[in-house]
Amino acid sequence: MTPPSASPKQAAPAPPAAASPEPDGARARKPSKREGQGLSNGAFAFLLTVPGLALFAAIVFYPLVASLVTGFFDQDLRLPGRTFVGLDNYADVLDRDFWPVLQNTLVFTVGATLAPFAVGFALALALNTGLRGSGFLRGLFLFPWVIPGVVVSFLWMWIFNANYGVLNGALLELGFIDESVSWLGEPTTAMVAVIVTKTWASFPWMMVMMLAGLQTVPRELHEAAAVDGAGAVRRFRAVTWPGVRGVAAIVLLLEFIWNFQHFDTIYVLTGGGPAGATETFAVAVYQDAFKGFDLGHAAALGGLWMLLLLVLVGVYLKTSEREDKHS
Repeated sequence: MTPPSASPKQAAPAPPAAASPEPDGARARKPSKREGQGLSNGAFAFLLTVPGLALFAAIVFYPLVASLVTGFFDQDLRLPGRTFVGLDNYADVLDRDFWPVLQNTLVFTVGATLAPFAVGFALALALNTGLRGSGFLRGLFLFPWVIPGVVVSFLWMWIFNANYGVLNGALLELGFIDESVSWLGEPTTAMVAVIVTKTWASFPWMMVMMLAGLQTVPRELHEAAAVDGAGAVRRFRAVTWPGVRGVAAIVLLLEFIWNFQHFDTIYVLTGGGPAGATETFAVAVYQDAFKGFDLGHAAALGGLWMLLLLVLVGVYLKTSEREDKHS
């Protein structure tokens, strides 16, 4: 019996046609997904920075501009509305408050920069000699730096207290004073007390930075200078100081800028008193705005303060650029 012949519908399918190979050049020119959407690399990078720029504008740029504008108005924090007065606030600040506050700020800034630098650099030199237990001492000296500034201020407020302070008790026992001294209540001693407090809080940072700088000075130079008969002082002047001079300049400038706008230690210890003897720019702006309720006056004083800070920042940037070129 012969099998039935296959119908046309049951015929074997034709083999698929071979796909034409895609030229390599066409595959290389295929656009990426981002390019297909029309977004360039520059636009994509800008979109990544938008959240940061928005945050900067919200918490830095807008308050700064609003403060500068407020300096041209007479505005009371307790009352709605404000009146445009032009440059009257700036003229009033320059006539009454600016120069005494600038003097206090410079005294505090210079004292609270040079004193901790001297202490920190001396300790860095000692630790760099390979002193026994230097690792433990390094950690111990960092203790004041990790304590919050307000806590440090309250601690030293207790030390300087005229009635039960540790300082008065120790000096009375040793016979250096005959009666208790109001260290924070006298104009002649209040600024010194504030500088001592800030020195205790900030010398560890300077010690760490200067110790890092000292460790970059090759020991071979010290050994060669010692072989040539150079004493400790001469080795310091000829080898040590030239090796750390750039680090010292940056450290001093940074500390100067930070102290120029320091607030918490002064406000907690003295509040700017007594009789304005410790009133710096940071404290004066706060007092004008939130105790005197004069926002216009506070903004004008803050604007002049900002100009001085910009000068300091410019000096810092120039110094950093010069040190980078020399390194």
